[in-house]
Amino acid sequence: MSPILQILAYVCLCAGVQSVHQVSWLPCLFTDEHVFLDPDGHMRTEHVPRDAVLQFGQTGDPPANPHAVTFLVTGSKLDLRRFLEGAEAEQLECELRRYSTKGVHDIRWPVQGSAGQEHNRWFSCTLAHAKGLFKVTGFLRHPSDRPPPDHQEYHSWPAIGDGETLVTSVAMVIKTRSPSVRAALGSGQKLHCHFSADHKGPNVTVEWHRRRRGEVTRLFSHAARSGVAEGSGVALRALASGDASYDLPFAEVKSEATYICSVSVPPLLGALEIDLRIEEAPRVSLNIGPALSLPEGGEQKVSCHAENYYPLDVEIVWYVQDAAAAAAASGRRVGAPLPKELQNVLLSSHRHNQDQTYSLTSFFYLQAWPEASGRLFTCSVSHPALRMPVKKSFVLTVEERSDWMLKLLGGLVLVSLVAVLFLLLGHLHSAKRRSVQKKPY
Repeated sequence: MSPILQILAYVCLCAGVQSVHQVSWLPCLFTDEHVFLDPDGHMRTEHVPRDAVLQFGQTGDPPANPHAVTFLVTGSKLDLRRFLEGAEAEQLECELRRYSTKGVHDIRWPVQGSAGQEHNRWFSCTLAHAKGLFKVTGFLRHPSDRPPPDHQEYHSWPAIGDGETLVTSVAMVIKTRSPSVRAALGSGQKLHCHFSADHKGPNVTVEWHRRRRGEVTRLFSHAARSGVAEGSGVALRALASGDASYDLPFAEVKSEATYICSVSVPPLLGALEIDLRIEEAPRVSLNIGPALSLPEGGEQKVSCHAENYYPLDVEIVWYVQDAAAAAAASGRRVGAPLPKELQNVLLSSHRHNQDQTYSLTSFFYLQAWPEASGRLFTCSVSHPALRMPVKKSFVLTVEERSDWMLKLLGGLVLVSLVAVLFLLLGHLHSAKRRSVQKKPY
């Protein structure tokens, strides 16, 4: 590599590092839990929203907000900010929760805290991009010298006071760049899922599930310790680097579902949901060409077909305006005449096609009156899969009654004259033959 390219690469790297570390703290919602027995002896959980701060720094740093609960994230092999792709603080939504290991306390996390702090309290931190570009869940480990209870810890969560600072480190992260996916029929999709742990060779199990209409189906499973894999869709070689993305080779309507990527490193279990929605744009056509000529007083059924779309949400609207005025105003944005919506429009029922898509027809009966000549009729079709409505138009020309009546009358007169001429010629020919037969010589 040339020196100039090396310098440019170094500058880009430094800029990337700077953008990653530009977030020093984030305001968060800490959803605390209060578990209690109701008067009937049933276990109840009350969720208590509290102000919190996710702060990046070192032990002893002053809190950014002294009145909020501060989760001070200190250095570890995992820097949560590296998973935020340089997003600004105002673009991130942050939520913190307590995390229960479901009573599993005999599994020690490989990276322990300082001497005398042999136990851990766990919290989950979810960071989502406001525009849906990614979603990250990190597990925060808070070393503690207080042993866990014999029962499940959520029965007696340790109290956290306002203004308290909890020194934590990131133990595991799971991320997706595709929390919401829109796919066309027949397209291939890659559902992104990536994980990282703060130690090498973790005892990790990766699974993919699909939830559709209340039914959950396991698509893939792989346990690192046993090496056993079931199902397909995930590249086993990529798992070693933390890439657990799922390949969907051919999207169908039945592929529309919620896909769940779960990563387990005992005693932690992280899961991210990815919503896959099928959106197929309609094919729009008219039953007539761009120009329609009708005799005055005539009638024509005009149909606009929207075919093979998904989902069902489609809207078909007919508009009419003067064709000359529309052409003159096509280059102007101000003062252009607005088209009028037709009211005498009918809709067919939705047709369900074999590929589970839908089709719909909007039609009306066009009366050819002289005042309708030169009008531009437009069918506008809107659908979630379309960025802009699809429009199909035609111009109506009405042939006046006098023109075609004169042509018809002239034709009848001409035919009559020809017929009379043939009759006269036949009569003269017959008379001539009779005169010849009467001569005696």
